[in-house]
Amino acid sequence: MNWHAIKVIYKFEMLRTWNTLLQSIASPVISTSLYFVVFGAAIGSRIESVEGISYGAFIVPGLMMLSLLTQSISNASFGIYFPKFTGTIYEILSAPMSFVEVVIGYVGAAATKSLIIGFIILATAGLFVDLQIAHPIWMLSFLILTCITFALFGFIIGIWADNFEKLQLIPLLVITPLVFLGGSFYSVSMLPPAWQTVTLFNPVLYLISGFRWSFFEVADVSVGLSLSMILLFLAICLGIVWWMFKTGYKIRQ
Repeated sequence: MNWHAIKVIYKFEMLRTWNTLLQSIASPVISTSLYFVVFGAAIGSRIESVEGISYGAFIVPGLMMLSLLTQSISNASFGIYFPKFTGTIYEILSAPMSFVEVVIGYVGAAATKSLIIGFIILATAGLFVDLQIAHPIWMLSFLILTCITFALFGFIIGIWADNFEKLQLIPLLVITPLVFLGGSFYSVSMLPPAWQTVTLFNPVLYLISGFRWSFFEVADVSVGLSLSMILLFLAICLGIVWWMFKTGYKIRQ
C-alpha cells in the first residue's frame, strides 16, 4: 500500500477545503441553522413532541443526514471530476499507485470533510435544543459509515459526470427529495398506512431511522435492518468503483 500517495491526495483535497472555508464549512452550518429557525421554531411551536421527543430535537438527526449526504456526494464528486476536467487524471493514473489508493485518498478526504461538518452541525444544534445521545458509539458508527458510503457514491458520480451540471443532478433531483421524504422532519408512523408502505421503499429512511435511534432509541424500522441497508449500499458502491477502474469507464476515454 502506497501510503505516501494516499497522503498526498488526502492533503491536497483537505487543503482545497481550507482555502474555501466559507463555502465548504460555513455554508452548510448556516443552512442548518435556518432549518432550525423555520422548522424548529415555526412548526415546532405547533407540534410539541413526536413520540415523546421535542420536535426541535427530533429533527436533528434528519437535518444532519441531509447535510452529510449532500456534502459527502458533492465533495467526492467534485474532487475526482476536477482532475478529469483539467486532464490531470492521466497523471494520477500513470503514477505508481493502485486504484484502491486513489479511492482511499479522495473518498477519505471527502468523508473527513463531511464528518467535520456533521460535528459542527451537532454542536450548532446544541445551541437550539437540549440534546442527549443515548448511544454515542452507534451514533459515531452510523455517522462514519454514512460519510464513507456516500462519498463513494459521489466518487462514482464524479467519474460518470461529463459536465458540472451532472455533478448536481443526482444530489438535487434524487438525494434531497429522498431525504425529505424519508422521515427527516416527521415519524413515518404519522403517515397513512398506504404511505407508510411506500416510504419503506425509500433507502434513505433506513439511514435516518438508525441514526435517530442512536440519539433517542426511537426508530421507524429495526436498527439491524438500518445497518444492513447501509452496508449493502456500501458494498454496491465498492463494486461499481472496482468495475469503473477495471474497465476504464469514463476514466481512460
